[in-house]
Amino acid sequence: MEQPLLVYTTFPDEKTALAIGEPLVRDGLAACLNILPGMRSVYRWEGRIEQGEEVVGIIKTVEARREALTAALKDLHPYDTPVILYLAPEADPATLAWLVAATRTADGGVSA
Repeated sequence: MEQPLLVYTTFPDEKTALAIGEPLVRDGLAACLNILPGMRSVYRWEGRIEQGEEVVGIIKTVEARREALTAALKDLHPYDTPVILYLAPEADPATLAWLVAATRTADGGVSA
């Protein structure tokens, strides 16, 4: 049985998140991208403590799409090293059915 997967990531702004989310959903790599604006970040990068504004992205998908989604996200993302964290939740059966249906390829399969 297919497993649900949440992918946590960040983007520099909403426009970028929407531009990346569109092809991920269109290509069946993700069922949905939730964008949460207004986040402030404090982080270490290249030996310095930085602060900045970002938006959170939570991508809803299935485990079978993990590798393809990760490759696409890295390819589309403007950050040199985007944060990509995998969370394996349990899902209500109806939610899991939606995730599986939304991440099918045109021929009905799930491409890896």
